[in-house]
Amino acid sequence: MITPARYSDGAIHAPGDVTFPVAAKPRDQAVAPDLTRAVYTTDNELVCVDRIGVVRWRHAFGVFRTKVRIVRAGCVFSLDGKTVWLFQPDATGHWNDGSDTWHVLDAATGVVLASADLGTAGQGNQHVHPGGTDVLVDVGEGQDGSFLFRGRLNNNTLEVVPYPWENRVLVAFATDGHHFMTVHHEQHDVAFHTYPDGEVVMRVTVTDLGYDENARLEWTGGYLDADTAFVVAGVEGDDEEWFRHHLIDVRTGAHLGPFDAHTDDAYGVIPAGGGAWLTFDDGVFRLHVR
Repeated sequence: MITPARYSDGAIHAPGDVTFPVAAKPRDQAVAPDLTRAVYTTDNELVCVDRIGVVRWRHAFGVFRTKVRIVRAGCVFSLDGKTVWLFQPDATGHWNDGSDTWHVLDAATGVVLASADLGTAGQGNQHVHPGGTDVLVDVGEGQDGSFLFRGRLNNNTLEVVPYPWENRVLVAFATDGHHFMTVHHEQHDVAFHTYPDGEVVMRVTVTDLGYDENARLEWTGGYLDADTAFVVAGVEGDDEEWFRHHLIDVRTGAHLGPFDAHTDDAYGVIPAGGGAWLTFDDGVFRLHVR
C-alpha cells in the first residue's frame, strides 16, 4: 500500500502522527514507505525533506515561472521507496518547450535516472501498481479527453506503453493488482479492467445506481476489499449540488447501496484494505471500518 500523504498547517502528514515540516505549501506531496523522507512539488521544483524538515535535495523543473496556476507537477514514491516519479506538465507549465514529460529520480540523491516525453498537454495523476514495478500516469486534456500510460524503469530507460483509449480516467487499482477501475472522461460510467491489458470486464452507469442522466460519477473511487469497490455519484449545478458514496460488487457489478464514508469530501476516502478506509481532516488521519 502506498503511504497516504496530505498537507496541513505547514507540514506533510502521514498516518501514525508522522509529519514532515515544509517551507511552502505543496502543489503535490508523497511520503516514502519507510516514513523517513517526503517529497513535494512547488511551482518550480521537486523538494525532498526528512522528518525534521531538512532539505535533502532539490530538482528544478526548468525555466523559472513566477506562478503556475492551471496545472501542477505530481510526485510519487515507488513501492520500494528507491525512486521518485515526477510528472511534469511542461506543455501548460512552460518550464520547458514541448509536451508533458515523465521522469524517474533516485530517491536518495535526486539524480534523474530516466525520462520520457509523453506527447500530451494536460494535467497528470500518477498511480503506483501494487506489483512494485509499474507506475501509471493518467493525463487529462480537458475537452480533448484523457490518456493513460504505463511506465517501467528498465536500467536507464523509462519504458512507456500507452493504453488504446482517450476517454477514461484511472482512479484505483485492486489490492492484488490484477484489476483496476476507470471513470469515463464524461463521467457517465465506471469500468473495471484486467491488468495489465486493460480489457473491460464490467461497466456500471449512473442509472444503474438509481439516478437519472443529470447525475455524474466523480473521477474517484477505490477497492474497499477484494470483492467491494466504491464510487461517488453526484450533481453539481446552480440549483442543486450533492454527492453520495455507493458500493459495487466487483464480481457481479451489482449495486450494494450507499454507504457512510464519514467525510464531506467527495475525494476524501483513502482505501486501506480489508474493508477499512482513512479520512483526513484538521491534520488528522482517521481509520474507519465497515
